[in-house]
Amino acid sequence: MSVIGIILGVVAIGLFVWLRKEQQMDNGLHAAELDHTHHGMNAMMDNFNKYQVETDRKIAELEKQLEIKIKSQDKKMEKHLKELPFIIGKVVGQIEFSQDIINRKK
Repeated sequence: MSVIGIILGVVAIGLFVWLRKEQQMDNGLHAAELDHTHHGMNAMMDNFNKYQVETDRKIAELEKQLEIKIKSQDKKMEKHLKELPFIIGKVVGQIEFSQDIINRKK
């Protein structure tokens, strides 16, 4: 019985050592996979940050362009409002002149 006990003990120790090596190898593989995942996440985060900065710049540029266009349109509108009384007077004058011509023919 003692021989069987020794053999079983040696087999148990061998299995323990083998399982420990397997566990260490699995831990190493998991660590490498975790490291790759970490690098991938950092790359995605950097990409997203660049995208956010680029988008913010584009939005700011579009806001500037919109403000410039609005100011330009406001200036054009003010110009037309200043010219409007003159144009109305011109049209009314032409209508009155036409009425005078029509009234003379009668």
